[in-house]
Amino acid sequence: MRPEQWQRFKRASKREAGADVPVALIVDSPWIPGHVGVSHMEYFVDPAVWLESNLRVMREFPEVTMFPSWWVEYGMAIEPSAFGNRIHFHAGKTPDQTPTMPRVEDVDLLSPVNPQTDGLMPFALERYRKQKDAIFRAGYTIPVVAARGPLCIASFLRGVTPLMMDIADGREETHRLLSLTTRCVIDWLAAQAAAIGGSVEGILVLDDIAGFLSGRAYREWAHPYLKQICDAFPADWVKVYHNDANVRPFLAELPDTGFDVLNWSDKIGVAEAQAKTQGRMTLMGNVAPLELGVRGTAEMVAEAARRVKADSGDKGLILSVGGGVSPGMPAENIRALAGA
Repeated sequence: MRPEQWQRFKRASKREAGADVPVALIVDSPWIPGHVGVSHMEYFVDPAVWLESNLRVMREFPEVTMFPSWWVEYGMAIEPSAFGNRIHFHAGKTPDQTPTMPRVEDVDLLSPVNPQTDGLMPFALERYRKQKDAIFRAGYTIPVVAARGPLCIASFLRGVTPLMMDIADGREETHRLLSLTTRCVIDWLAAQAAAIGGSVEGILVLDDIAGFLSGRAYREWAHPYLKQICDAFPADWVKVYHNDANVRPFLAELPDTGFDVLNWSDKIGVAEAQAKTQGRMTLMGNVAPLELGVRGTAEMVAEAARRVKADSGDKGLILSVGGGVSPGMPAENIRALAGA
């Protein structure tokens, strides 16, 4: 994103008086390679292809804040790779991975992650170091660093169903696992910020797995760890939380984590989300990403965007889709969202 876009996003995130409603979209490797016509493998391994692909997207949609902007990621592979998961790369889609923690007791065999040496993390850090000057010279900034959240990483290691069973059983080892993955998130975000430098003023944490929990389970197994992440970074930084699963059971408690912005599911209306968060979070959404973003017409997207703005009262909102940009979302629908 451009520096002025970041300032606009930041004012909206902090709910400053007079802040307007920016348009921002979470864009990453599920969507970018297909849109610009390169393979995922090229996008991941060729620095020139990565740089040009991101430049092309930002120049094609100058009215949209692409978020978090210049995100070096390999699908969802970076954090689990640092813990030793086997990563499977493919030419035409983002990588998948195999859990390597068959028993929750195996948490005591895991060591803390070192972002400078472990898995794909050092490759991503080197990409930032080598490309940041070209990005700045082109007139853009890198204001936000991103990481998968602690429950998300734990689910990569254990598998989603085993992790949910561990939580249902109240396994103490699961708290040790979540403490370890939370430390990984903090250290990984800090390492990215150090590699990029002083332009960084925000974090993005993505953790849909918390959306599988009841309100009571959220309070024990998610909230303390999310708050720990927010507390680890300066209070004036912009802190964005992505969860497009079911956040309804704990919407009212999410502002207490310290996140400024919630990117949430279109299945929960903006008026309900505003009422439950009581104006203590900026809401980033809420046009349906698949039904409308990918499968709808431009007119349908524009109408939905106008309805979201109206339901929000044109305040406390960053207009977006209810999640990230899904593979196949056409350019005309992005322009329709911005035009609204």
